[in-house]
Amino acid sequence: MIYITRKEHFNAAHKLYNPNWTKEKNDEVFGPCANEYFHGHNFELIVTVKGRPDPDTGFVMDMKKLGGLMKDLIIDKVDHKNLNLDVDFMKGKMTSCEIFIEEIWKILAPAIETAAPNAKLHKLLLIETPKNFVEYYGE
Repeated sequence: MIYITRKEHFNAAHKLYNPNWTKEKNDEVFGPCANEYFHGHNFELIVTVKGRPDPDTGFVMDMKKLGGLMKDLIIDKVDHKNLNLDVDFMKGKMTSCEIFIEEIWKILAPAIETAAPNAKLHKLLLIETPKNFVEYYGE
């Protein structure tokens, strides 16, 4: 099995806030991430695809196609946006990185398999800060 990886960068704002809780409880659990005026991050999205190379191209998946899918399906929808207010696939959801990465998987996994039948999404890595990141394997 061969693994290929592509990285994209985007900026986005969000707020962690549970509307079923009081402001005090949100502040206690989420701290400054519950700021009513939101806060932002310089995110990195790293996508790893696995598969066997196509005998005609030698590619597991054309990296340009992978980059195009990432840009068209995710980056263009979230870059310089508010995840709570502006991003259709995050409406009504907690905008934690854990939920965010699951929603990204739901979009990219089928698109990758359609674009490259020999390829399958293996892993997503979402870096929120130099100290905080999440990985997801679709499980």
